[in-house]
Amino acid sequence: MPARADHQEDPALGRVLEAAIASTRCDGHQDRFGEEVFFKLQEPRLRRALPDAKIRIETLTQVYCETHAILARYRQEHHIDLNMTPELVLAVIDVESGFNRYAVSSAGAVGLMQVMPFWPRQLGVNNHLFGSIDFNIKLGCEILAYYLAMEHNDYRRALGRYNGSVNRREYPDLVLTRLTTRWRG
Repeated sequence: MPARADHQEDPALGRVLEAAIASTRCDGHQDRFGEEVFFKLQEPRLRRALPDAKIRIETLTQVYCETHAILARYRQEHHIDLNMTPELVLAVIDVESGFNRYAVSSAGAVGLMQVMPFWPRQLGVNNHLFGSIDFNIKLGCEILAYYLAMEHNDYRRALGRYNGSVNRREYPDLVLTRLTTRWRG
């Protein structure tokens, strides 16, 4: 299945991404038990898509860390409890790029989470960062969280915005099917 992309051109989203870039790397979190359970469940499931153990662990670490950092920040700064899980992020990556960090869509979106190519210019960063696992997941998670907040945790609408297909069911249904059949414990 070809990689997919959203237009992601909302100016407020640009400000969110600027703040994400300015923030420090995701260096850890409080819930070591939750992280361990996540790794035990997901690492074997990811082996076929990512045979390189180092890349697999880096991807899982970044997905878990970014998801929890964003949830904590939205709760603290915006008083919003987002219904975003690491498993949802894995389902988005699965559909968007099939875990190919070098994927480029027909619209030019790049990386694991298929971030649109105009962001490097607008955000003043090098294009090569968008192919890096940590940077691409950070931005993709920020975009997904932004749309979840905008759509009051409505997965279908938020995923439609992420993909640029609001009010169409194909993409949200595909991601939610992957979530329930491949990534939920």
